[in-house]
Amino acid sequence: MTFFLTILLAHLLGDFGLQPAKWVKDKMQHKHRSPKLYFHIGIHALLLLVLLSFDFQYWLGILIIVVSHLLIDILKINLQGKYNSRLLFFGDQFLHILVLIGVTQIYFPDFINFQALWSKNLLLLATAVSLLTFVSSILIKVLISNWSPATEDDKDDSLAKAGTYIGMLERLFVFGFVISGHWEAIGFLIAAKSVFRFGDLKESKDRKLTEYILIGTLVSFGIAILVGVLFIAIQE
Repeated sequence: MTFFLTILLAHLLGDFGLQPAKWVKDKMQHKHRSPKLYFHIGIHALLLLVLLSFDFQYWLGILIIVVSHLLIDILKINLQGKYNSRLLFFGDQFLHILVLIGVTQIYFPDFINFQALWSKNLLLLATAVSLLTFVSSILIKVLISNWSPATEDDKDDSLAKAGTYIGMLERLFVFGFVISGHWEAIGFLIAAKSVFRFGDLKESKDRKLTEYILIGTLVSFGIAILVGVLFIAIQE
């Protein structure tokens, strides 16, 4: 884990901390002909050497990381404009992290316990997260669809799917509070959401909208609490 965290820190510093915006812009313009691309790769190599204390027993791993980083970056900048920028960003970072995991596995074969990946607790957590995100979103929408007020659907000044993502995040927060035993934090979360929603409800002066939001919130929090309690019970 120490080795992995070391090379991960080198990646984070090189990709985010020590890469000026003008370098990124230059890479987008000149692609693989950009000198800034190779400066960027050189910084990664130097960071790896420094953080690993110039321990050359890891020379192969450093070489794999540096070369793969170059190839992944070239692939990313050549795909710009053809695919969604967010997809390219997360895909790029996913591939970099995957390489770091692979290199760590080369030197420390026990780094990833593949049997533990299928342990009961991990599968239980994955199931809980699935229930709290997309499953609950569809379930809540179906449950309260009959009461959906027109004013909620007609608003065109709201971010696309913002309500869905806010609901997912609040349920994950509540779930985390429940399994960590911090029930009081749920009250603060409800209070915070109430403050932000108060303006909308006051301006709308629509009792149906108020009731609709209240039902949705209570159902959302109720599902999160139920999943959290069941998670604790099954885990024990």
